[in-house]
Amino acid sequence: MATIKEQYITELKRQLLYEMKTEKRNGIYGFIQRTMAYNSNRIEGSTLTEQQTASMFETGTISNEGDVLIRTKDIEEMTGHFRMFNQVIQTLDQPLSIHLIKQMHYNLKTGVFEDMANGYPCGDFKNRRNFVSNITTSLPQDVPRDMTALLNTYLQIQTPTVRDLARLHADYENIHPFQDGNGRTGRMILFRESLKYNMIPIIIHDKNKITYSHALNKAQTAGDLRKLTECLEHEQKTFFDETKDIILPYDVLQKIEARKQTGNLTGNMQLSESNNEADGPK
Repeated sequence: MATIKEQYITELKRQLLYEMKTEKRNGIYGFIQRTMAYNSNRIEGSTLTEQQTASMFETGTISNEGDVLIRTKDIEEMTGHFRMFNQVIQTLDQPLSIHLIKQMHYNLKTGVFEDMANGYPCGDFKNRRNFVSNITTSLPQDVPRDMTALLNTYLQIQTPTVRDLARLHADYENIHPFQDGNGRTGRMILFRESLKYNMIPIIIHDKNKITYSHALNKAQTAGDLRKLTECLEHEQKTFFDETKDIILPYDVLQKIEARKQTGNLTGNMQLSESNNEADGPK
């Protein structure tokens, strides 16, 4: 018998693909589009609110809230993030590759006037050196080699864990392969690979930006993945709590609550059936 976690992942993928194809925007597809686009862009300094993000996705319109100016770039990149997400869901059956990552960047950045004016490559690796805090990123001429090595190492892992995704994310952000948009493509890769390998999906929330940034930096500078792995697992718990009643039928939700009441369920993520191993976030 399938575990609750297996039921959840199977149904999540089914609903997500169906709702994207039928352009249904009031279920899990719409929830993930709005949540991820808002939070990932907000981490990078977007001024758009959750309400404005939802309005852009659901109606294609946006309204000014008060006297706050809306940056054109924020609108262009929010639209690009919606496109990037769709491409990711449509290509889940493919292994992660340089081609797919460049496509992700192209969908995110095509039509962003500021990037075009600055001469930033769209859908291709950076052509100038860039800097991030105290991290030494790859030189432009080294990016193809470094990205190939990163993916070759990652793709040798038959069943990645959250820790493996933490390492992939830290190394990707250390390379910083694009002129701009590295954080958003990197977090989209996290989401993609967690869903592809039947883990609870990972979406980094803006409210956790400081914890996430510090954990990422520690992984990059000290090779310590513990805090970043914990951060990703925390986001998995948040995602499950926010979506379980969208995905799971009522009788399964009742089963979860009953186990919590009797002490047979330690946290919402241990969702195994009684005769199977407990499965936490993986």
